[in-house]
Amino acid sequence: MRIVFSRKGFDSTAGGAPSPIVEGRPVSLPIPASHSSVTTYDALGHGALVERATRGKLTGLSLCHDDPLFAAGLCWFGQCDAAQGHLRKQGVGAGDVFVFFGLFADEVSGERHHRIFGHMRVACHGAPEMVRLSPVWREPPRAHPHLAGNWNHTNTIYHGPGRVARHASSKLRLTREGGPLNRWTIPTWLGRTGLTYHDRPERWRGSELDSARRGQEFVAHVGDDAEALDWLDAVVAEIER
Repeated sequence: MRIVFSRKGFDSTAGGAPSPIVEGRPVSLPIPASHSSVTTYDALGHGALVERATRGKLTGLSLCHDDPLFAAGLCWFGQCDAAQGHLRKQGVGAGDVFVFFGLFADEVSGERHHRIFGHMRVACHGAPEMVRLSPVWREPPRAHPHLAGNWNHTNTIYHGPGRVARHASSKLRLTREGGPLNRWTIPTWLGRTGLTYHDRPERWRGSELDSARRGQEFVAHVGDDAEALDWLDAVVAEIER
């Protein structure tokens, strides 16, 4: 089994600001769309939030890349190009779990930090025209960017049960208290299994990891490691509570 730490939503490059925490709930703002989107921030109810976060550079009428898309206990997530090549090379597929994380600002202090905001267990994946033939496939309730528009042959959809967090729990925070941003407090099992894009020994410092500044998909091959699976169960439970 694999656990994929998947970076999504606003950051200092895509969007130019952290996503907000609103009344204790993390709201991951989708990145601005350059193509293959008909969804605005207003359509998602995020218009005022994105205008405030970007100081008016984006408005509620701006198009966004609504991905991963969550609805009714399900998730639809698209990937392509080098990031999808990495997932394919690592063998990510049915039964594996994505834990989505992103850059957020603390609601009170404004401190920027990484936190997990959602999860998905893959039930089916593949090219759009193929994955839609799966007996477990369900059509999303609104337009998904990776199911339309012009994408190359690497375009892949992952689909399965998933939810977003309703609470900004300290148990879902990755950045250690006091920072810096990319210094994560990690579970002990991650030091055993390792994480793709984090091969250099100097990144690992006991219970902390100097996480990569760039990259979208970091894969941990956990197999049947009991501690890793217990950690995952706890994270999913915290997201869904």
